[in-house]
Amino acid sequence: MQKNQVASILSTLTLEEKASLLSGADFWSTVAIERAGVPSIAVSDGPHGVRKQATGGDHLGLLSGEPATCFPPATGLGSSWDSELIERVGRALGQEALALNVSVLLGPGINIKRDPRCGRNFEYLSEDPLHAGVLGGALVRGIQSRGVGASVKHFAANNQETDRMRVSAEVDERTLRELYFPAFRRIVHEESPWTVMCSYNRINGVFASEDRWLLTEVLREDWGFDGLVVSDWGAVSNRPAALAAGLDLEMPTTGGRTDAEVVAAVRAGTLPEDVLNASAARVIELALRGVENRRPETSIDVDAHHALAREAAAASVVLLRNEGGILPLPTDSGSLAVIGEFARTPRYQGSGSSQIVPTRLDNALDEIRALAPTLEVSFAAGFRLDGTRDAGLTAEAITAAAEAETVLYFCGLPDAAESEGFDRADIDLPADQLGLLAELLRVNPRVIVVLSNGGVVRLSPWSGTVPALLEGWLLGQAGGGALADVIFGRVNPSGRLAETIPERLCDVPAYTNFPGEQGRVHYGEGLYVGYRHYDTRDAAVAYPFGFGLSYTTFSYGEPTVRVEGDRVVIDLDVTNTGERDGREIVQVYTGLDGAAVSRPVHELRAFSAVAIAAGQTARVSLGFAVRDLAYYHVDAGAWVVEPGTYRVEVGASSRDLRHVSTVAIAGDANPARLSGDSTLSEWFSDPVGGPILQAALTAQGEGGAAMGGALGDPEMAKMAEQMPLRLLVTFGAVDSAQIDALIAAVDAAR
Repeated sequence: MQKNQVASILSTLTLEEKASLLSGADFWSTVAIERAGVPSIAVSDGPHGVRKQATGGDHLGLLSGEPATCFPPATGLGSSWDSELIERVGRALGQEALALNVSVLLGPGINIKRDPRCGRNFEYLSEDPLHAGVLGGALVRGIQSRGVGASVKHFAANNQETDRMRVSAEVDERTLRELYFPAFRRIVHEESPWTVMCSYNRINGVFASEDRWLLTEVLREDWGFDGLVVSDWGAVSNRPAALAAGLDLEMPTTGGRTDAEVVAAVRAGTLPEDVLNASAARVIELALRGVENRRPETSIDVDAHHALAREAAAASVVLLRNEGGILPLPTDSGSLAVIGEFARTPRYQGSGSSQIVPTRLDNALDEIRALAPTLEVSFAAGFRLDGTRDAGLTAEAITAAAEAETVLYFCGLPDAAESEGFDRADIDLPADQLGLLAELLRVNPRVIVVLSNGGVVRLSPWSGTVPALLEGWLLGQAGGGALADVIFGRVNPSGRLAETIPERLCDVPAYTNFPGEQGRVHYGEGLYVGYRHYDTRDAAVAYPFGFGLSYTTFSYGEPTVRVEGDRVVIDLDVTNTGERDGREIVQVYTGLDGAAVSRPVHELRAFSAVAIAAGQTARVSLGFAVRDLAYYHVDAGAWVVEPGTYRVEVGASSRDLRHVSTVAIAGDANPARLSGDSTLSEWFSDPVGGPILQAALTAQGEGGAAMGGALGDPEMAKMAEQMPLRLLVTFGAVDSAQIDALIAAVDAAR
């Protein structure tokens, strides 16, 4: 498709027709203008399945849709740390979208998990922007390889559900640039997504849909995005203002109301027609692109996609505890009591707009019996599906546990506890489920806990009372089979936490600033979200970021670290020292001691999922761009790689660092312009300004010498280095004209 084709079509449209393209035809499709050759295309909710509704429109998931494979939601996929696997899931999603005549899949969601109470965390990948960007990019790459567009969402700072339609996220620019934007920036740069979806919320008082700085200056001008910006459903407050800001397509339909507002604004001269034309052209281009890739003959191999969903779900399971090697369980001996309604009636996805009607649905109880047909397996529900207990169910569960050699206790959060649209009040498991766990342990100490939850739950102090603990997240339609695979060792668990599990809710860095009040939420923790907070403070956690156990063990050889051009490259040998084939997630973090600005003690820079056979060694090569070490200098409006010797940490989690190396980075000159208000410390530490100032003081004779002597005294220097340069006039070291000359000399020398 050529740009001139779009321009040709655009030239034939009336003002009213162009405006009509900028909102939906209905809930899920764009407007067609048949006489001009503009087709209509369908979009659909994702991100872990194609939610094609047969009739009508229902953003909240109350109406049924056509069957599609329900892959693990992002909370599970994020724990796989496996971009190759996730890309294959993306390809399958794209294929199913084609088969259902969907041209754009509304996902992935890559917002940062700022607080574990966020009700929609099950739709997001990580607390870390690199992790979210790499894995989100893999999904986009897979989806778009099939000729279906992705819609990266929700841009930006959409980190809670409370008051989400209007709350103002009060976030400083450096935090936005370094924490909440990078996943979006990476995907825009590397994957060219067809669309980006703006969020509902305000950012620093401005609706995301009306924020020109966000949608035009950052997204288009800074990052070079050339696709279409679509609103979240109902996120537009002022349509002409949103259009001027850079929002192209408003969804869903407004019945022509906002189209008329756009026409009126153009005719009144308050909205330039070339702005309207640019957005209309992007809608036309998207529609033509969608039709160009339609392949109605596309079929879905339901069995193959279910098998892929099972593979992805198994890779997402995180083994948190396995005392005495109680797992994996044998399939041919002993007796097993399966307790918990979730084993029979799985909770496999979150509530809200991402709900998928699955093509089939495994449950763990049936899959356990299928994989171990000779094993004596009993079942007791233990609690109702809403998480509560009654005396009869409790008695049945205790009897079953007492009579079995081993207990598998399936527990977690009920549907009503977490959903799009509201946040959780706490991170605890239902009290009735914890009470039942205590009673099960009273009659049988061999209780293995299997969790089902979209957001993290508090595991302290009860997790230490059970010999084994599996974090099962929400695993999609094949999750029951995947859990059975892991429990019996058909799959060696290799999932790793993509978010820290805190000891207590009050330990969470956003605890006192979530979810805000009076229409504002203050991101007072700044950059220090998740492991950036806990590790910098050396604070206790239940389980750290990147953590996960295996049925085998791995040793790490001494890495080599070097700079090659514009990249830092790390090579090392990793050996599977156990008796089972396994997959290790090798993680690289960097830190800079004594940094010029506040920075976390370390940050994730690279990772790789590596399959290694028992007893074998794999050579692992990882790397990252030197520019990834940069921080954002707000005053200069620039990214700065600070010169220095950086720690390069290689390990199996943010707190299991096997080797620490260093690498010298030349870095950038300080981009800040020195002025009379710059301190003496800033002047003397500047490689250009320092020598110029020192020469000027030396040339000043007695006054300059006195000042130089004062700066040479350690105690005086501590006080003097905080003084702005202009105070030297007061102390007679220089005059105002000389300060102006110093500043001019530095500017000329840069």
